[in-house]
Amino acid sequence: MSATARHRLTDRHVLVTGAGTGIGRAIALRLGAEGARLTLAARTVERLDEVAQQILTAGGHLPGTAALDIRDRAAVDAAFAAAAAERGPLYALVANAGIGGANEPGPDDRFDDLVATNLTGTYSCCRAAQRHLAEGPGARHLVLIASILGRIGVAGYTGYCASKTALTGLARALAMELAANEVQVNAVCPGWVDTAMAREGIDGIAAAVGCTHEEAYAMAMRDVPLGRMSEPEDVAGMVAWLLSSDARGVTGQALDMNGGAFML
Repeated sequence: MSATARHRLTDRHVLVTGAGTGIGRAIALRLGAEGARLTLAARTVERLDEVAQQILTAGGHLPGTAALDIRDRAAVDAAFAAAAAERGPLYALVANAGIGGANEPGPDDRFDDLVATNLTGTYSCCRAAQRHLAEGPGARHLVLIASILGRIGVAGYTGYCASKTALTGLARALAMELAANEVQVNAVCPGWVDTAMAREGIDGIAAAVGCTHEEAYAMAMRDVPLGRMSEPEDVAGMVAWLLSSDARGVTGQALDMNGGAFML
């Protein structure tokens, strides 16, 4: 990261959901390194405390933390109000919290939970953030973490595909609603990213096909022209760019980071 980038978000309040692990953790660490004042939210606050201490040790501001289930709209409203009261109005929301996995028809179908978390929960966070955005003029931001499965269909993943596809539509509609107030709204659609969720996906392929984890990884990467997973830090870099003045004018977009696995 350049010396200039280290100061791009100095003293700007950014709230990151799902910040305890994986992509959310990497986003929190990157934005903290760029000087942001952060509020980190996730279901498990202990993991947030670890991330917050890491940011402080690296020279950033000590983030605030909040245990939050984004399916609970009242809890979302209360958490965002408390964050704004403690650290000031929001410059940006990075709505990363979500769940993955397959679902299938029947009494144990997870479709409702996937949609309630990934779509409705994200919507609740966006509306709560909207109420607590800093005054203009100047850009403010909502960034939604979607998925390559918002671009393509995968058998057995109807809930995940539907909810992540919906996030790209949500980003476009909110971008239109909020453009007059200089609020930029974008979605990021990662493909395979080296996280626990991705490793579970590879293990699922291995179990279904009857091969090793390494063989399943090679199979999955055949559909990725660059031949490798992205790192969480790669996604964090894209988010940091979206929050910077370098992305002025970028709104209503779904930005793909998938090693070429999906190309428009």
